[in-house]
Amino acid sequence: MSAVVRCSSVGKVYRKYRLIGCQRVIGVHDLSFEVRDNEIFGLLGLNGSGKTTTIKLLLGLLHADAGDLRLLGRPVPDWRVNRYVGYLPESVSFNKRFTGRELLTFFADVAGGVRGDRIEEVVRFVNLSEAIDRRVGEYSKGMLQRLGIAQAIVHDPRILILDEPSSGLDPVGIKETRDLIVELKRQGKTVLFSSHLISELERVCDRVGIIHRGRLCRIVEQDEWRSKPLEDLFLQAIT
Repeated sequence: MSAVVRCSSVGKVYRKYRLIGCQRVIGVHDLSFEVRDNEIFGLLGLNGSGKTTTIKLLLGLLHADAGDLRLLGRPVPDWRVNRYVGYLPESVSFNKRFTGRELLTFFADVAGGVRGDRIEEVVRFVNLSEAIDRRVGEYSKGMLQRLGIAQAIVHDPRILILDEPSSGLDPVGIKETRDLIVELKRQGKTVLFSSHLISELERVCDRVGIIHRGRLCRIVEQDEWRSKPLEDLFLQAIT
């Protein structure tokens, strides 16, 4: 399979300026991995390991200090690639005064080129038909997450980048999110998502990259955690 996401020797250092001197904190160091077309690739790591930094670098929200990042073969950042990418941040926040439909229509307008029936199609896909015309302030955490996924896919992107998509959800919400990710792959999408929930990664991923203290420790194939728990492989990699 061809790689649609590629990180090659990527480095990012945060600089915190103080009254005396500057503190340097490593975000990621010498990070290299590829995500293949139509696979689900998981980034597994503890909080603060560099997962969100990696995602923001790929989206062009942060500038790398070293290395090369590419989406669909184009160097990042390249805003021409954005139309092919959908993004769900870790913390979903919407204006509570608007309805789900109003917000989804807004995101569709921003994306441009969204056909007329796409919004209804996406609403059904994320199972929000009964709530889509209610104000977002009345939504549960799970409904907000489904609306977040809806805005990420409304323009029918090839690549989905999801940052901790199951964060803060109850067991029902986690299963719903998991099922949506699997269905997106079935539709031909490529999904890159981060998580510290090992069981969720085991259930849906084709491969998992283990990241610790900003470094990629190893990439684990699905066959490997079928014979040995991913939890054990993770602990071996970070200790």
